[in-house]
Amino acid sequence: QSKGKKPLFVQLVLDNIWSLYEAVMKRDKEKIEKIVTSLGLRIGARESRHADPKVHLNAICSQWLPVSDAVLSMVCNKIPSPLDITAERVEKLMCVGARTFDSLPPETRELKSAFMKCSSEGTAPVIVFVSKMFPVDAKALPQNKPR
Repeated sequence: QSKGKKPLFVQLVLDNIWSLYEAVMKRDKEKIEKIVTSLGLRIGARESRHADPKVHLNAICSQWLPVSDAVLSMVCNKIPSPLDITAERVEKLMCVGARTFDSLPPETRELKSAFMKCSSEGTAPVIVFVSKMFPVDAKALPQNKPR
C-alpha cells in the first residue's frame, strides 16, 4: 500500500462492485450492458427502464450476488457440524438454569443420544432448540470488569 498498490480484496472484489455501482448511478448504458452480458445475467426491461437507478442496481446485484446464497454458504462453512458436539455440551443445552441433567425426566434424558446422532430418519425425534439472544455491552461482560 505504501507504493500505491491496492490490496488484493479491493482489486478483485470491491473495484468490481464500485464500477457496477458507478455505472448504474451515472446511467452508463454501454458499461452496464457490458457488465450484465459478461456476468450472464438477464435483467428485465422494467428494471432497466425504471426511474430509480437503485431498482436497476438491485436487479443486477440480486442475480449476481444473491444474499441468501452468500449467507447460507457462510453459515455452512463457519458453524461447526452438529455431529461434532460433545456430550457435556448437549447436557448444558438441555438443562435450564441451575438444573442438572440427572434431574430431568427419563424421557428427556433419552433424547441426549438422539441429539448427538442428529439423525434425519422419519423415526428420529424432532428436537428444537429455541434461544433468545440480546446485545450486551462489552464492558458488562465478566472478563472486562475491573477487579
